[in-house]
Amino acid sequence: MTSDTGTELEALHSIAQDIFLQALDACDIGKAFDRHLHFEDTSLIRHPSTAMKPVSVPLGSYKKVFIISFGKAAMTMLNALLERLPKKIHVRGVCSAPETPKKRNWRIRYFTGGHPLPNEESFEAAEAALKLLRRAKKDTFIFFLISGGGSAMLELPRNPKISLEDTIAFHETLIASGATITEINTVRKYFSAVKGGRLALAAPEAEKLSLVLADVPLKDLGAVASSPTLPDQSTFEECRAILTRYRLLEKFPAAVREYFESLPPEVAAETHNANAEKAIAHTQFDTLLSNHDFVNAARDRAQQLGFRVVIDNTCDDWDYADASRYLLKRFHELRAEHPRLCLLSSGEVTVELGAQPGCGGRNQQFALASAFDLAKYEGQPLVVLSAGSDGIDGNSPAAGSIADTTTIARARAYHFDPESSLARFNTCPLFSALGDTIITGPTGNNLRDLRILLATRS
Repeated sequence: MTSDTGTELEALHSIAQDIFLQALDACDIGKAFDRHLHFEDTSLIRHPSTAMKPVSVPLGSYKKVFIISFGKAAMTMLNALLERLPKKIHVRGVCSAPETPKKRNWRIRYFTGGHPLPNEESFEAAEAALKLLRRAKKDTFIFFLISGGGSAMLELPRNPKISLEDTIAFHETLIASGATITEINTVRKYFSAVKGGRLALAAPEAEKLSLVLADVPLKDLGAVASSPTLPDQSTFEECRAILTRYRLLEKFPAAVREYFESLPPEVAAETHNANAEKAIAHTQFDTLLSNHDFVNAARDRAQQLGFRVVIDNTCDDWDYADASRYLLKRFHELRAEHPRLCLLSSGEVTVELGAQPGCGGRNQQFALASAFDLAKYEGQPLVVLSAGSDGIDGNSPAAGSIADTTTIARARAYHFDPESSLARFNTCPLFSALGDTIITGPTGNNLRDLRILLATRS
Protein backbone atom coordinates (compact mmCIF):
# COMPACT_ATOMS: atom_id res chain seq x y z
CA MET A 1 0.00 0.00 0.00
CA THR A 2 1.42 3.40 -1.00
CA SER A 3 1.42 6.38 1.35
CA ASP A 4 -1.09 8.07 -0.96
CA THR A 5 -3.48 5.11 -0.67
CA GLY A 6 -3.07 5.09 3.10
CA THR A 7 -3.94 8.77 3.24
CA GLU A 8 -6.98 8.21 1.05
CA LEU A 9 -8.16 5.34 3.26
CA GLU A 10 -7.76 7.45 6.39
CA ALA A 11 -9.79 10.19 4.73
CA LEU A 12 -12.54 7.72 3.79
CA HIS A 13 -12.61 6.35 7.35
CA SER A 14 -13.19 9.89 8.61
CA ILE A 15 -15.82 10.61 5.96
CA ALA A 16 -17.74 7.40 6.70
CA GLN A 17 -17.83 8.23 10.42
CA ASP A 18 -18.85 11.79 9.64
CA ILE A 19 -21.80 10.62 7.51
CA PHE A 20 -22.92 8.20 10.24
CA LEU A 21 -22.64 10.73 13.07
CA GLN A 22 -24.28 13.54 11.09
CA ALA A 23 -27.19 11.23 10.29
CA LEU A 24 -27.55 10.43 13.99
CA ASP A 25 -27.53 14.12 14.87
CA ALA A 26 -30.17 14.89 12.24
CA CYS A 27 -32.51 12.37 13.89
CA ASP A 28 -32.71 14.26 17.17
CA ILE A 29 -35.76 13.10 19.15
CA GLY A 30 -36.57 16.53 20.56
CA LYS A 31 -36.70 18.00 17.05
CA ALA A 32 -38.93 15.12 15.96
CA PHE A 33 -41.35 15.88 18.81
CA ASP A 34 -41.52 19.50 17.70
CA ARG A 35 -42.31 18.49 14.13
CA HIS A 36 -45.18 16.25 15.25
CA LEU A 37 -46.77 18.10 18.18
CA HIS A 38 -46.90 21.23 20.29
CA PHE A 39 -49.07 22.59 23.08
CA GLU A 40 -51.34 25.63 23.19
CA ASP A 41 -52.25 26.26 26.83
CA THR A 42 -53.44 22.79 27.89
CA SER A 43 -54.39 21.57 24.40
CA LEU A 44 -52.22 19.12 22.52
CA ILE A 45 -51.87 20.04 18.83
CA ARG A 46 -50.80 17.07 16.71
CA HIS A 47 -49.23 17.34 13.26
CA PRO A 48 -49.48 13.75 11.98
CA SER A 49 -48.11 14.74 8.54
CA THR A 50 -47.74 17.70 6.21
CA ALA A 51 -50.67 16.35 4.19
CA MET A 52 -53.09 16.43 7.13
CA LYS A 53 -54.58 19.29 9.11
CA PRO A 54 -53.41 19.63 12.74
CA VAL A 55 -55.54 17.79 15.29
CA SER A 56 -56.38 19.44 18.62
CA VAL A 57 -56.74 17.32 21.78
CA PRO A 58 -58.11 19.16 24.88
CA LEU A 59 -55.66 17.54 27.28
CA GLY A 60 -56.76 19.81 30.13
CA SER A 61 -60.24 18.28 30.08
CA TYR A 62 -58.94 14.88 31.23
CA LYS A 63 -58.73 14.15 34.97
CA LYS A 64 -55.75 11.82 34.53
CA VAL A 65 -52.80 11.77 32.12
CA PHE A 66 -50.60 8.67 32.08
CA ILE A 67 -47.27 8.07 30.31
CA ILE A 68 -45.93 4.60 29.55
CA SER A 69 -42.43 4.83 28.01
CA PHE A 70 -40.27 1.82 27.16
CA GLY A 71 -37.46 0.80 24.84
CA LYS A 72 -33.91 1.92 24.14
CA ALA A 73 -35.06 5.51 23.59
CA ALA A 74 -37.52 5.51 26.51
CA MET A 75 -35.63 8.06 28.59
CA THR A 76 -34.97 10.43 25.71
CA MET A 77 -38.60 10.29 24.59
CA LEU A 78 -39.96 10.70 28.12
CA ASN A 79 -37.76 13.72 28.83
CA ALA A 80 -38.70 15.30 25.50
CA LEU A 81 -42.41 14.97 26.32
CA LEU A 82 -42.09 16.13 29.93
CA GLU A 83 -40.13 19.21 28.83
CA ARG A 84 -42.95 20.18 26.48
CA LEU A 85 -45.99 19.33 28.61
CA PRO A 86 -47.74 22.37 30.12
CA LYS A 87 -47.03 22.75 33.84
CA LYS A 88 -50.78 22.54 34.53
CA ILE A 89 -50.86 18.94 33.30
CA HIS A 90 -49.97 16.50 36.07
CA VAL A 91 -48.98 13.04 35.02
CA ARG A 92 -48.27 9.59 36.39
CA GLY A 93 -46.16 7.14 34.49
CA VAL A 94 -43.88 4.16 34.06
CA CYS A 95 -40.54 4.20 32.26
CA SER A 96 -38.44 1.14 31.38
CA ALA A 97 -35.14 2.18 29.84
CA PRO A 98 -31.56 0.86 29.58
CA GLU A 99 -30.66 2.91 32.66
CA THR A 100 -32.38 5.07 35.26
CA PRO A 101 -31.73 8.83 35.46
CA LYS A 102 -29.74 10.48 38.23
CA LYS A 103 -32.50 13.05 38.60
CA ARG A 104 -35.95 11.45 38.71
CA ASN A 105 -39.40 12.90 38.25
CA TRP A 106 -41.31 11.75 41.34
CA ARG A 107 -44.46 11.15 39.28
CA ILE A 108 -42.70 8.48 37.17
CA ARG A 109 -41.72 4.97 38.26
CA TYR A 110 -38.40 4.11 36.65
CA PHE A 111 -37.11 0.64 35.81
CA THR A 112 -33.87 -0.56 34.25
CA GLY A 113 -35.21 -3.07 31.76
CA GLY A 114 -32.95 -5.73 30.28
CA HIS A 115 -31.83 -5.87 26.64
CA PRO A 116 -31.45 -7.91 24.50
CA LEU A 117 -32.78 -10.23 27.19
CA PRO A 118 -35.44 -9.27 29.76
CA ASN A 119 -34.56 -9.05 33.43
CA GLU A 120 -36.46 -8.86 36.70
CA GLU A 121 -37.13 -5.15 36.23
CA SER A 122 -38.60 -5.87 32.78
CA PHE A 123 -41.21 -7.95 34.59
CA GLU A 124 -41.70 -5.31 37.29
CA ALA A 125 -42.11 -2.56 34.69
CA ALA A 126 -44.75 -4.57 32.81
CA GLU A 127 -46.65 -5.28 36.02
CA ALA A 128 -46.49 -1.59 37.01
CA ALA A 129 -47.69 -0.49 33.57
CA LEU A 130 -50.63 -2.91 33.57
CA LYS A 131 -51.59 -1.87 37.12
CA LEU A 132 -51.58 1.81 36.15
CA LEU A 133 -53.48 1.21 32.90
CA ARG A 134 -56.24 -0.71 34.67
CA ARG A 135 -56.97 2.48 36.63
CA ALA A 136 -57.68 4.34 33.38
CA LYS A 137 -61.28 5.25 32.54
CA LYS A 138 -62.96 7.57 30.04
CA ASP A 139 -61.49 10.53 31.91
CA THR A 140 -57.91 9.37 31.18
CA PHE A 141 -55.48 10.24 28.38
CA ILE A 142 -52.49 7.95 27.87
CA PHE A 143 -49.21 8.62 26.05
CA PHE A 144 -47.40 5.47 24.94
CA LEU A 145 -43.77 6.26 24.03
CA ILE A 146 -42.47 3.19 22.20
CA SER A 147 -39.05 2.42 20.77
CA GLY A 148 -37.08 -0.62 19.70
CA GLY A 149 -35.83 -2.83 22.50
CA GLY A 150 -39.20 -2.53 24.22
CA SER A 151 -39.90 -6.21 23.59
CA ALA A 152 -37.31 -7.13 26.20
CA MET A 153 -37.52 -4.09 28.49
CA LEU A 154 -41.26 -4.48 29.10
CA GLU A 155 -42.13 -8.14 29.30
CA LEU A 156 -44.42 -10.51 31.18
CA PRO A 157 -45.51 -14.01 30.11
CA ARG A 158 -49.22 -14.61 29.55
CA ASN A 159 -48.82 -17.77 31.59
CA PRO A 160 -47.80 -16.74 35.14
CA LYS A 161 -46.25 -20.17 35.69
CA ILE A 162 -43.45 -19.33 33.25
CA SER A 163 -40.45 -18.06 35.22
CA LEU A 164 -38.07 -15.21 34.47
CA GLU A 165 -35.33 -17.76 33.79
CA ASP A 166 -37.50 -19.51 31.20
CA THR A 167 -38.51 -16.17 29.67
CA ILE A 168 -34.85 -15.20 29.27
CA ALA A 169 -34.13 -18.54 27.60
CA PHE A 170 -37.15 -18.02 25.32
CA HIS A 171 -35.88 -14.60 24.16
CA GLU A 172 -32.31 -15.88 23.82
CA THR A 173 -33.43 -18.75 21.62
CA LEU A 174 -35.41 -16.41 19.36
CA ILE A 175 -32.54 -13.95 18.97
CA ALA A 176 -30.05 -16.68 18.07
CA SER A 177 -32.42 -18.49 15.68
CA GLY A 178 -31.65 -16.49 12.53
CA ALA A 179 -35.32 -15.46 12.22
CA THR A 180 -36.16 -11.94 11.06
CA ILE A 181 -37.25 -9.33 13.59
CA THR A 182 -40.82 -9.50 12.26
CA GLU A 183 -40.87 -13.29 12.70
CA ILE A 184 -39.38 -13.02 16.19
CA ASN A 185 -41.97 -10.48 17.23
CA THR A 186 -44.81 -12.57 15.81
CA VAL A 187 -43.85 -15.36 18.21
CA ARG A 188 -43.40 -12.91 21.09
CA LYS A 189 -46.96 -11.62 20.65
CA TYR A 190 -48.41 -15.03 21.49
CA PHE A 191 -46.16 -15.38 24.52
CA SER A 192 -46.56 -12.01 26.20
CA ALA A 193 -49.18 -10.33 28.38
CA VAL A 194 -48.19 -6.87 27.08
CA LYS A 195 -47.63 -7.44 23.36
CA GLY A 196 -49.96 -7.88 20.41
CA GLY A 197 -52.18 -4.96 21.47
CA ARG A 198 -52.58 -6.09 25.07
CA LEU A 199 -51.31 -2.82 26.60
CA ALA A 200 -54.10 -0.95 24.82
CA LEU A 201 -56.57 -3.63 25.92
CA ALA A 202 -55.67 -2.93 29.55
CA ALA A 203 -57.30 0.52 29.21
CA PRO A 204 -60.05 0.08 26.61
CA GLU A 205 -62.05 3.23 27.45
CA ALA A 206 -59.15 5.70 27.73
CA GLU A 207 -57.98 7.91 24.87
CA LYS A 208 -54.52 6.83 23.79
CA LEU A 209 -51.71 8.24 21.64
CA SER A 210 -48.76 6.04 20.67
CA LEU A 211 -45.62 7.94 19.65
CA VAL A 212 -43.17 5.57 18.02
CA LEU A 213 -39.54 5.42 16.97
CA ALA A 214 -39.66 2.76 14.27
CA ASP A 215 -36.80 0.25 14.37
CA VAL A 216 -38.54 -1.91 11.76
CA PRO A 217 -39.54 -1.36 8.12
CA LEU A 218 -42.49 1.05 7.91
CA LYS A 219 -44.58 -1.70 6.33
CA ASP A 220 -44.10 -3.67 9.57
CA LEU A 221 -44.84 -0.95 12.15
CA GLY A 222 -46.78 -3.48 14.18
CA ALA A 223 -43.47 -5.19 14.94
CA VAL A 224 -42.08 -2.25 16.98
CA ALA A 225 -41.69 -3.65 20.51
CA SER A 226 -43.98 -6.48 19.31
CA SER A 227 -47.01 -4.22 18.77
CA PRO A 228 -48.12 -3.45 22.34
CA THR A 229 -50.81 -0.92 21.37
CA LEU A 230 -51.84 -1.97 17.87
CA PRO A 231 -54.16 -4.86 17.02
CA ASP A 232 -52.30 -8.03 16.19
CA GLN A 233 -52.50 -8.62 12.44
CA SER A 234 -50.71 -11.94 12.60
CA THR A 235 -52.38 -15.33 12.86
CA PHE A 236 -51.56 -18.22 15.12
CA GLU A 237 -50.97 -20.30 11.98
CA GLU A 238 -48.14 -17.89 11.10
CA CYS A 239 -46.73 -18.26 14.60
CA ARG A 240 -46.82 -22.06 14.32
CA ALA A 241 -45.10 -21.90 10.92
CA ILE A 242 -42.25 -19.82 12.39
CA LEU A 243 -41.88 -22.21 15.31
CA THR A 244 -41.60 -25.08 12.83
CA ARG A 245 -39.35 -23.30 10.31
CA TYR A 246 -36.65 -22.58 12.87
CA ARG A 247 -37.27 -25.72 14.99
CA LEU A 248 -37.88 -23.51 18.00
CA LEU A 249 -40.12 -25.68 20.16
CA GLU A 250 -37.40 -28.25 20.73
CA LYS A 251 -35.02 -25.46 21.79
CA PHE A 252 -37.41 -23.72 24.21
CA PRO A 253 -37.43 -24.51 27.95
CA ALA A 254 -40.00 -27.17 28.85
CA ALA A 255 -42.46 -24.69 30.40
CA VAL A 256 -42.42 -22.49 27.28
CA ARG A 257 -42.68 -25.47 24.94
CA GLU A 258 -45.68 -26.80 26.87
CA TYR A 259 -47.30 -23.37 26.79
CA PHE A 260 -47.11 -23.09 23.00
CA GLU A 261 -48.18 -26.70 22.47
CA SER A 262 -51.29 -26.15 24.62
CA LEU A 263 -52.41 -22.91 22.96
CA PRO A 264 -55.77 -23.26 21.17
CA PRO A 265 -56.03 -22.02 17.56
CA GLU A 266 -58.43 -19.25 18.65
CA VAL A 267 -55.75 -17.73 20.95
CA ALA A 268 -55.68 -14.52 18.90
CA ALA A 269 -59.40 -13.89 19.38
CA GLU A 270 -58.83 -11.85 22.54
CA THR A 271 -57.21 -9.09 20.49
CA HIS A 272 -59.96 -9.10 17.86
CA ASN A 273 -63.15 -9.05 19.95
CA ALA A 274 -65.50 -6.15 20.71
CA ASN A 275 -63.46 -5.01 23.70
CA ALA A 276 -60.34 -4.93 21.55
CA GLU A 277 -62.12 -2.96 18.85
CA LYS A 278 -63.19 -0.41 21.47
CA ALA A 279 -59.63 -0.11 22.77
CA ILE A 280 -58.19 0.40 19.32
CA ALA A 281 -60.93 2.88 18.37
CA HIS A 282 -59.58 5.13 21.12
CA THR A 283 -55.97 4.82 19.95
CA GLN A 284 -54.02 7.22 17.71
CA PHE A 285 -50.60 6.36 16.31
CA ASP A 286 -47.76 8.65 15.12
CA THR A 287 -44.30 7.66 13.88
CA LEU A 288 -41.88 10.30 15.15
CA LEU A 289 -38.81 8.93 13.40
CA SER A 290 -38.02 5.91 11.28
CA ASN A 291 -35.09 4.26 9.58
CA HIS A 292 -36.05 6.21 6.45
CA ASP A 293 -35.24 9.46 8.25
CA PHE A 294 -31.87 8.02 9.28
CA VAL A 295 -30.79 6.85 5.83
CA ASN A 296 -32.12 10.00 4.14
CA ALA A 297 -30.07 12.15 6.53
CA ALA A 298 -26.99 10.08 5.61
CA ARG A 299 -27.81 10.58 1.92
CA ASP A 300 -28.03 14.34 2.37
CA ARG A 301 -24.66 14.49 4.14
CA ALA A 302 -22.93 12.30 1.54
CA GLN A 303 -24.30 14.49 -1.25
CA GLN A 304 -22.96 17.58 0.54
CA LEU A 305 -19.54 15.89 0.48
CA GLY A 306 -19.76 15.40 -3.28
CA PHE A 307 -20.62 11.71 -3.50
CA ARG A 308 -22.96 10.10 -5.97
CA VAL A 309 -25.38 8.40 -3.57
CA VAL A 310 -27.30 5.18 -4.20
CA ILE A 311 -29.64 3.70 -1.56
CA ASP A 312 -30.27 -0.04 -1.67
CA ASN A 313 -32.24 -1.61 1.20
CA THR A 314 -32.88 -4.87 -0.65
CA CYS A 315 -30.96 -6.98 1.87
CA ASP A 316 -32.92 -5.88 4.95
CA ASP A 317 -33.34 -8.91 7.25
CA TRP A 318 -30.97 -11.03 5.14
CA ASP A 319 -28.26 -13.23 6.60
CA TYR A 320 -25.17 -11.06 7.13
CA ALA A 321 -23.00 -13.07 4.70
CA ASP A 322 -25.60 -12.97 1.92
CA ALA A 323 -26.11 -9.24 2.52
CA SER A 324 -22.36 -8.62 2.33
CA ARG A 325 -22.01 -10.51 -0.97
CA TYR A 326 -25.01 -8.73 -2.48
CA LEU A 327 -24.02 -5.20 -1.47
CA LEU A 328 -20.37 -5.57 -2.45
CA LYS A 329 -21.32 -6.91 -5.88
CA ARG A 330 -23.58 -3.87 -6.34
CA PHE A 331 -20.87 -1.61 -4.94
CA HIS A 332 -18.23 -2.77 -7.41
CA GLU A 333 -20.64 -2.42 -10.34
CA LEU A 334 -21.60 1.12 -9.32
CA ARG A 335 -18.10 2.40 -8.55
CA ALA A 336 -17.02 1.44 -12.07
CA GLU A 337 -19.46 4.12 -13.26
CA HIS A 338 -19.07 6.75 -10.53
CA PRO A 339 -15.63 7.97 -9.41
CA ARG A 340 -16.96 9.20 -6.06
CA LEU A 341 -19.56 6.73 -4.81
CA CYS A 342 -21.53 6.27 -1.62
CA LEU A 343 -23.76 3.18 -1.44
CA LEU A 344 -26.12 3.29 1.56
CA SER A 345 -28.09 0.38 2.95
CA SER A 346 -30.32 0.59 6.00
CA GLY A 347 -32.16 -1.96 8.09
CA GLU A 348 -30.74 -4.98 9.87
CA VAL A 349 -29.00 -8.20 8.90
CA THR A 350 -29.43 -11.46 10.78
CA VAL A 351 -26.84 -13.65 12.48
CA GLU A 352 -27.44 -17.21 13.63
CA LEU A 353 -25.14 -17.48 16.64
CA GLY A 354 -23.09 -20.52 17.51
CA ALA A 355 -23.08 -22.27 20.87
CA GLN A 356 -20.47 -19.99 22.47
CA PRO A 357 -20.33 -16.67 20.60
CA GLY A 358 -17.58 -14.21 21.41
CA CYS A 359 -17.76 -10.43 21.62
CA GLY A 360 -19.40 -8.61 18.73
CA GLY A 361 -22.66 -8.04 16.91
CA ARG A 362 -24.29 -8.15 13.51
CA ASN A 363 -22.63 -4.92 12.31
CA GLN A 364 -19.08 -6.03 13.08
CA GLN A 365 -19.90 -9.46 11.67
CA PHE A 366 -21.03 -7.81 8.43
CA ALA A 367 -17.94 -5.56 8.33
CA LEU A 368 -15.48 -8.43 8.78
CA ALA A 369 -17.26 -10.54 6.16
CA SER A 370 -16.97 -7.54 3.81
CA ALA A 371 -13.26 -7.14 4.62
CA PHE A 372 -12.46 -10.47 2.93
CA ASP A 373 -13.92 -9.15 -0.32
CA LEU A 374 -12.22 -5.77 0.01
CA ALA A 375 -8.84 -7.48 0.50
CA LYS A 376 -8.95 -8.46 -3.19
CA TYR A 377 -8.67 -4.77 -4.11
CA GLU A 378 -5.46 -3.86 -2.28
CA GLY A 379 -4.24 -0.39 -3.10
CA GLN A 380 -7.70 0.98 -3.86
CA PRO A 381 -9.51 3.44 -1.54
CA LEU A 382 -12.58 1.42 -0.54
CA VAL A 383 -14.27 1.50 2.86
CA VAL A 384 -17.30 -0.23 4.45
CA LEU A 385 -18.89 1.05 7.68
CA SER A 386 -21.66 -0.81 9.46
CA ALA A 387 -23.09 0.51 12.73
CA GLY A 388 -26.28 0.69 14.79
CA SER A 389 -28.14 3.88 15.57
CA ASP A 390 -28.56 2.80 19.20
CA GLY A 391 -24.79 2.80 19.71
CA ILE A 392 -24.75 -0.87 20.69
CA ASP A 393 -23.72 -3.81 18.53
CA GLY A 394 -24.66 -7.12 20.11
CA ASN A 395 -22.79 -7.78 23.34
CA SER A 396 -19.94 -5.40 22.47
CA PRO A 397 -19.25 -1.82 23.63
CA ALA A 398 -19.17 -0.62 20.02
CA ALA A 399 -21.87 0.62 17.67
CA GLY A 400 -20.14 -1.11 14.78
CA SER A 401 -16.90 -0.90 12.82
CA ILE A 402 -15.14 0.08 9.60
CA ALA A 403 -13.40 -2.30 7.19
CA ASP A 404 -11.17 -1.45 4.24
CA THR A 405 -8.84 -3.16 1.75
CA THR A 406 -6.11 -3.53 4.42
CA THR A 407 -8.23 -4.90 7.29
CA ILE A 408 -7.42 -8.58 6.78
CA ALA A 409 -3.69 -7.97 6.28
CA ARG A 410 -3.48 -5.71 9.33
CA ALA A 411 -5.40 -8.23 11.44
CA ARG A 412 -2.95 -10.99 10.50
CA ALA A 413 -0.04 -8.68 11.31
CA TYR A 414 -1.55 -8.33 14.80
CA HIS A 415 -1.67 -12.16 15.02
CA PHE A 416 -5.45 -12.41 14.61
CA ASP A 417 -7.05 -15.19 12.60
CA PRO A 418 -9.85 -13.32 10.77
CA GLU A 419 -11.53 -16.53 9.59
CA SER A 420 -11.69 -17.81 13.16
CA SER A 421 -12.93 -14.45 14.47
CA LEU A 422 -15.76 -14.54 11.95
CA ALA A 423 -16.67 -18.17 12.62
CA ARG A 424 -16.71 -17.63 16.41
CA PHE A 425 -18.67 -14.34 16.20
CA ASN A 426 -15.74 -12.74 18.01
CA THR A 427 -15.18 -9.67 15.83
CA CYS A 428 -14.95 -6.85 18.36
CA PRO A 429 -11.45 -7.74 19.70
CA LEU A 430 -10.09 -7.71 16.14
CA PHE A 431 -11.57 -4.35 15.18
CA SER A 432 -10.66 -2.87 18.58
CA ALA A 433 -7.01 -3.84 18.09
CA LEU A 434 -7.04 -2.17 14.66
CA GLY A 435 -8.64 0.98 16.04
CA ASP A 436 -11.57 0.57 13.65
CA THR A 437 -14.54 0.26 16.01
CA ILE A 438 -17.22 2.96 16.06
CA ILE A 439 -17.75 4.02 19.68
CA THR A 440 -20.67 6.32 20.46
CA GLY A 441 -22.00 4.86 23.69
CA PRO A 442 -25.78 4.37 24.00
CA THR A 443 -27.37 7.10 21.88
CA GLY A 444 -30.85 7.15 23.41
CA ASN A 445 -32.18 6.49 19.91
CA ASN A 446 -32.98 3.38 17.90
CA LEU A 447 -33.57 3.61 14.14
CA ARG A 448 -31.94 0.35 13.04
CA ASP A 449 -28.54 0.01 11.36
CA LEU A 450 -26.76 1.82 8.58
CA ARG A 451 -24.18 0.44 6.15
CA ILE A 452 -22.02 2.96 4.28
CA LEU A 453 -19.84 1.80 1.36
CA LEU A 454 -17.47 4.48 -0.01
CA ALA A 455 -15.18 4.51 -3.03
CA THR A 456 -13.08 7.23 -4.68
CA ARG A 457 -10.81 7.24 -7.71
CA SER A 458 -9.12 9.82 -9.89
